[in-house]
Amino acid sequence: MSSKRQRKTKASVAKKKKKNVKLFFLSLIVIISAAFLVFFFVSLFDYIYPPITGEETAAQKREKQERLLYFSDGNERFLVSEIRYVTKRKKIEDQAFEIVKALLDGSKQGNVNTLPDATSCTNVTVIDGTASVSFDNNLIERHPGGTTSEIATLYSVTTSLCKNIPQIKRVKILVNGKEIETIKGHVDTRNPFTINNDLLAQRSP
Repeated sequence: MSSKRQRKTKASVAKKKKKNVKLFFLSLIVIISAAFLVFFFVSLFDYIYPPITGEETAAQKREKQERLLYFSDGNERFLVSEIRYVTKRKKIEDQAFEIVKALLDGSKQGNVNTLPDATSCTNVTVIDGTASVSFDNNLIERHPGGTTSEIATLYSVTTSLCKNIPQIKRVKILVNGKEIETIKGHVDTRNPFTINNDLLAQRSP
């Protein structure tokens, strides 16, 4: 049989061990709670003050430049200009792409849009003064049709590019990178277009 002292020693060791276990779990709880609080406040700070990524910083540093975009007037007879500030780009193709994107955003002055809603520009190339502007299928599928509307679409893009980018003399309209015969059957689109001054309203430069 164990002596009284041995029993007391064992009890003391067991008590100390139990105390150490409690202390360990208490410390673990404190550490986890502290980590959770740090994570919570960091997440809250990022939510309130979202970090600026490299792309966003670069975008903020890009300069804007004034451009003239051409839309249809209220009677859809002439093209009228609107001043718009678009992102400044170095390459001609990128400049043209920004202008077409701005056209796709539509008029900001109550003029008639010349490109169908939900249409996207997929690519722009410029070779020997000819800009080939490619749109997705919505250019055809969502276009209202009619000679007047088709002319407005074609010359809106042509005029906006040729007036703003001197290196562009002609504009060819593509769909998904391929030549099309017409948008809705009224105007032949197999050849490039140049500016038609007869379509410009007098107040347009």
